[in-house]
Amino acid sequence: MSAVPDPVDGLGDGSDEALQRAHAALLSNKPEPTEGYPVMPLFLLGLLSSLVFVGSIYFLHFRGGLSALVYDERFDPNTASKSAVVAQVDPVAAGKRLYNQPGACVTCHQANGMGIPGAFPPLVGSEWVLGSEERLIRIVLHGLAGEIKVKGVVYNSVMPAFGEGGGFNWNDERVANVLSYIRHEWGNSASLVDKAKVTEIRTQAAAGRNKAWTAAELEAIP
Repeated sequence: MSAVPDPVDGLGDGSDEALQRAHAALLSNKPEPTEGYPVMPLFLLGLLSSLVFVGSIYFLHFRGGLSALVYDERFDPNTASKSAVVAQVDPVAAGKRLYNQPGACVTCHQANGMGIPGAFPPLVGSEWVLGSEERLIRIVLHGLAGEIKVKGVVYNSVMPAFGEGGGFNWNDERVANVLSYIRHEWGNSASLVDKAKVTEIRTQAAAGRNKAWTAAELEAIP
């Protein structure tokens, strides 16, 4: 085996030629670069790719349609594994959750049901809330536009549609629940709204309606 030259031995008198020889000797001792990639980075890359793949599959299966309404309040996990019994819904409690969703009723009418003075009418003690449920159902299904008098005060704003096809796309049960809530909250005392009544109005009495109601139109309804 030949001995590796010591670069210090080639320095000689410190001339440029001696320095070049020493530098060349140092370079000759440096290992040659290898091709390919180290094993560890490849392993980490594979692990990361697997996690992304598995996470994507999980998301696709459990995304719930990306809907804030995906939770079904009728499901009782305590009984589902035994007999798959669907728990009875408290319409007032279910309606409260719907009412307080971001961007829903609470935005304009507030958590206390008092509305915003000069802009949005109160629901507390409102003759519209405690009166004809048929009018009230129509308001939530299709929306309301123009002037309306509530407790002696005139308001002029727009309420969007919340029924199927509206911004929140509430089905008949959800509409019935949220109306039952506002008719029983804050000291209000009126009958619950039945899902069948909502279905009747949407599919028969007001079938094909695609625009907001006015107060005058609603007042003509018994």
